Amino acid sequence: MTFLQRAARRLGNDRFLKLLRFYPPYFGAGVRIVHVESDLTVLEVEMRLSPWNRNFVGTHFGGSLYSMCDPFFMLMLMMHLGDRYVVWDKSASIDFLRPGRGTVRARFEMPRERVAEVRAEADEKGKINPTFEVTVVDEQGEPVARVRKVLSVRRKDAARAAA
Repeated sequence: MTFLQRAARRLGNDRFLKLLRFYPPYFGAGVRIVHVESDLTVLEVEMRLSPWNRNFVGTHFGGSLYSMCDPFFMLMLMMHLGDRYVVWDKSASIDFLRPGRGTVRARFEMPRERVAEVRAEADEKGKINPTFEVTVVDEQGEPVARVRKVLSVRRKDAARAAA
């Protein structure tokens, strides 16, 4: 278990996720975790436009828009599934829909039903690649970017069973 995993266990997953705002890449880009449901079904982040995340034409840098969305589906699912499963990011894509100006936000949802589906499918097949999607919106609620994440989920005992 890594240092960060031990910290999350001690603090509680929801409190640990809120503290990610102090993670150096997020702190520098101004990414803030503004809300985490205690049951980890919803997590909301925001990022204000600043000199540290502004691109050449004065809007949000695309890498910062992606970065604000990068780890959350993986972390939420990992925390839901627990120690019997291995969860990794497998692939990601981002569609830029319009320039991001001002404060942008993203709301990640991980309903219990979806977690149960992922768990059941991983238990049945051993390894799966579920897809999750989040939309980054501006202050008026207009879509700025859409991020699609494909995760790799497997039971820890699946590798031993295949050998």
